[in-house]
Amino acid sequence: MLEINNLHAKVDGKEILKGLNLSIEPGKVHAIMGPNGTGKSTLGNVLSGKDGYIVTQGSVTFKGQDLLQLAVHERSLAGLFLAFQYPVEIPGVTSMNFLKAIVNAKREADGLEPLDAANFLRQTREAARKLGISDAMLKRSVNQGFSGGEKKRFETLQMALLQPCFAIMDETDSGLDIDALKIVSEAVNELRNSERSFLVITHYQRLLNHIKPDVVHIMHGGKIVTSGGPEIVEKLEEQGYEAFGINANSSDEEAA
Repeated sequence: MLEINNLHAKVDGKEILKGLNLSIEPGKVHAIMGPNGTGKSTLGNVLSGKDGYIVTQGSVTFKGQDLLQLAVHERSLAGLFLAFQYPVEIPGVTSMNFLKAIVNAKREADGLEPLDAANFLRQTREAARKLGISDAMLKRSVNQGFSGGEKKRFETLQMALLQPCFAIMDETDSGLDIDALKIVSEAVNELRNSERSFLVITHYQRLLNHIKPDVVHIMHGGKIVTSGGPEIVEKLEEQGYEAFGINANSSDEEAA
């Protein structure tokens, strides 16, 4: 699904990723953990093509394509999805109109007919209901006035409707209370199958208690320094980053 080799990237003239390697197979959930400032969010931003993040060395192959040569919208239409750490507001664009536009754009890219109003409304309401999203919320502008938890649930709704083959979840658990965390995690788990992969970026074990990863990576200094199974999460929770030879207070400052 995704192959990253010796990836170096900088933002605002500062190198953040410093030789990162990562391979993700179809159907697998990989989690990345690490102290603040290690480049976790930078990795997600580079993969999604965010402006200002400059790759200086290395390669990224996504489903056999050179991901770095694709424009942002081309990455999305190819099946890559990023759930933002800090979802942006889009004043004047209702959530329902936004969802209809992105769903039909993806269907067109896949050679499918656009959904008619009735089918789109039925599918959206069904998915929204599972996430505790009301019709009133869908009539509001995208993320405008939403709480942190509402923004994360709306991101998950987008993912449920778009059905991406590779989803990056950048600290999706931030801003969620325990009930919302369970709701979002259940929606993500429903999407898990042999063809869809996830990269879950998080600081906390609590998210990984609900979304069970196949592989866990520890990131430090702009690269992955340790990889293993879910037992890494338990070790980290019990002993901290020092158990992996990392001084959590000495990491570089990560670009936003």
